[in-house]
Amino acid sequence: MRCFYSEKLELELPSGHPFPMEKFRVSKDMLLESGILRPEEIVEVRAADNHLLQRVHERDYIRNIESGLLGRKEEILLGLPVTPQLYQRSATEVEATRLACHAALAEGVGVCLAGGTHHAFREHGEGYCVFNDVAIAIRDLQDKQPNIKIMVVDTDAHQGNGTAALLAGDPRVFTYSIHVGRNDPTKKVLGSLDIETVRYVEGEMYLKQLFSSLAGALDAFAPDLVIWISGADSHRNDRFGQMYLSLKDIQRRDEVLLGAFIRNRIPVAVLYGGGYNRQPEFTAKLHRNTIATAKKLATEFRGL
Repeated sequence: MRCFYSEKLELELPSGHPFPMEKFRVSKDMLLESGILRPEEIVEVRAADNHLLQRVHERDYIRNIESGLLGRKEEILLGLPVTPQLYQRSATEVEATRLACHAALAEGVGVCLAGGTHHAFREHGEGYCVFNDVAIAIRDLQDKQPNIKIMVVDTDAHQGNGTAALLAGDPRVFTYSIHVGRNDPTKKVLGSLDIETVRYVEGEMYLKQLFSSLAGALDAFAPDLVIWISGADSHRNDRFGQMYLSLKDIQRRDEVLLGAFIRNRIPVAVLYGGGYNRQPEFTAKLHRNTIATAKKLATEFRGL
C-alpha cells in the first residue's frame, strides 16, 4: 500500500497558531515506528506542476499565493500566513493526493498522508485550505479517463463547501458530505448529498446516519473510485469539530467504510482532512489509526 508524503508538508507557523502542522510528520513517524508501514511504502513527492493547479484555480490567485502577496482580508479568511513556502507546501499536498488517487486505481488503495483541503475555492482559500487537492486530482483523472465516475466521501466534521462548488454540475462526480449543520462554514454549498448532524452528535446516532445514507449513495452512483476525506475532527475532544464521537466510534467508522470499499472492490484514496484535538498528538494518533485500518484491510482482502 503506497502512501504519499513530503517533509515540505510541515510549515513553521507562529506560536499558538491553531493549525496542528506537525501532525503530518508525527503520524508518519507513528506509522513507521509501530511497523504499520515500511519505509519503502512511503513515497516522497514534489510540488504539483502549476498547470495542474490552473485546471481548478484562477491564475491570479495562484500567482498571489506563490509570490506571498495575498491581500490581508484574503489571508485572514485563509487562516495561514502567506509566504512562498506556503505555495510549495500546498502544491506538494496536491501532488500527494493526485498520486494517491492514481495508486488507488492501480492497486485498490492509495494514501495521502495529508490532504482533504475541501474549503478552497477557485479564486480564494478558506479554513487553512489553499488549493483544492481533491478537485485538482479529479480533473487530472478525467483528463486521462473522461468517463471515470468518482465519488468524494467527506466525513470531516465540516462541510466541503469548496469541493462542492468546484465540482457542481459534473454528472461524473458525486460529492457526499456528513457534517455538523450549525458549524463552520456558515455558508454551505450544496453537494450531491449533504447529511447534516446536530451539534455534539454522539457516536450511535452519527454512525447510523452515515452508514444508511452512504450505502444508498454508493449503490445508486456505483463509483469507479472513491476519494475519502476521513477527518479526525469528529472526536469529542476536538476544539472545532463539534461532534462527540469516541475513539471507538471513529475506529468503527473507519472499519465499516474501508471494509465496504475494499470488499466491494471499489478503489479508494484515503486523505486526512481536519483534526484539532486539545491534545495535539491525539490528532496524529487518529490519522495513524485510520491508515492502520486501511493497511490491515487492504492486506486481508487484496493481498497488498
